[in-house]
Amino acid sequence: MITLAKKEDKKEEKEVPFSEKLIKSRTILLSKAVDDKMMESVLAQLMVMEADSTDPITVYINSPGGAADVGFAIYDLFNFVESPIITVCSGICASAAILIFLGGKKGHRYSLPNSRFLIHQPSTQAQGTASDLQITAQEIIKLRGRYNEIVGNEVGCTAKKVTEDSVRDFWLSPQEAKKYGLASKVIKSKSELPNKI
Repeated sequence: MITLAKKEDKKEEKEVPFSEKLIKSRTILLSKAVDDKMMESVLAQLMVMEADSTDPITVYINSPGGAADVGFAIYDLFNFVESPIITVCSGICASAAILIFLGGKKGHRYSLPNSRFLIHQPSTQAQGTASDLQITAQEIIKLRGRYNEIVGNEVGCTAKKVTEDSVRDFWLSPQEAKKYGLASKVIKSKSELPNKI
């Protein structure tokens, strides 16, 4: 277990786990591919933090994306909990991670200056019979439609526009993400984040 600080006790020194410090500061770090382990970790942290209070939770994202279903699930969780979610892109926010980023409260989705965003069509490496592949293709088209609908609703444009923009990989700088409606503000310092929402 990674430790960040030490706690003085009457008779002995105790290590304070890194994760305990993050929970106390109401901070979640998402810095890997979007998968079931990430979902389990996010859910556990949200439940622990919400049991303590409904103060804002800050989520730092640096993810190349991954499982679309997990992206949808975390997006739904961020909207489900009472605590307002502040999202900060620090690095890359791509594919399913875009949904997670958009789960942050409108007006409170931030980007650091050297981040990058990627919106694109879902892909798969499906195998199986022709009829199974046809079913998979139909599901991918539905998934793409729902993804583009959510992105469109959150950024203030139509799903059709998102579909057109993401026919090929659609990369955005922080300034382009702000103009598109994805990011609320490009920030350079933690002091620019709100204490209260």
